[in-house]
Amino acid sequence: MKLVIVTAVEEFHKEALRLFKEAKIESFSTSDIDGYKEAPSLLATSSWFPSVKGGSESHMFFSFTEEEQIERLFHLIAEFNSTLETNNPIRGVVLPIEKYI
Repeated sequence: MKLVIVTAVEEFHKEALRLFKEAKIESFSTSDIDGYKEAPSLLATSSWFPSVKGGSESHMFFSFTEEEQIERLFHLIAEFNSTLETNNPIRGVVLPIEKYI
């Protein structure tokens, strides 16, 4: 069993859900997150009225699942990303699980 974590900007939320379904990962969780490409300067973040725009609305998906489903998911994500004309692809990582209950 492994932990897979996938992030996607709001624009690709429905597509990410579809990819999980196609990969036959039926149990997963999601969380709304803000994505940042550049860390704002300390000066801008300390202001009450910063001129720096907030992060991009994004989603994080995660699931404890088997390697076979993760391989399929990563294949589907790679296919999806190959068609994009943006620099905000769906991203994924896998973490091994040493112990679980």
